[in-house]
Amino acid sequence: MTRRRPPANAGERGMVTGWLDWQRATVRLKCEGLSDEQARLTPLPASPRMCVASVVAHLRRVELSWFEISFAGAPELTDRDPLELADPPSTPLAILLDEYDAQCARSREIVAAHQLDELEARAPEGLELVSLRWIIGHLLEETARHLGHLDALRELIDGTTSY
Repeated sequence: MTRRRPPANAGERGMVTGWLDWQRATVRLKCEGLSDEQARLTPLPASPRMCVASVVAHLRRVELSWFEISFAGAPELTDRDPLELADPPSTPLAILLDEYDAQCARSREIVAAHQLDELEARAPEGLELVSLRWIIGHLLEETARHLGHLDALRELIDGTTSY
């Protein structure tokens, strides 16, 4: 996925989906050049289970959970979230990134087929039903927040900084 800012005069849908795609494409950029070993390093003392691989796997799961399961009504997940695991995912980083990109493509298809005001099929436990607009806004902040984690992890791993 190529990083492209949304046009300055984009409408609401183009603006929110454009910025979400920008954030999604930045995930791959933050991982560029890392080995599988580096992607499993856990250099944050306050978060000893957080590594690049687990963040990428978590972001894929977030896309799946919100767009396919909550919004579109696909069956619930039964596995644990990668950031909850004691060990990083063993899947190679390149595969994790490809799976993330594929999940983002499925999310884009779901968004394209629905109106922003439509409510999700089911809410996560303890939450009220929310609109597709709300979900996109949440994914924007969730992805951006985890890009901050990737920034810190990457700088601690090999000194690389970027925007």
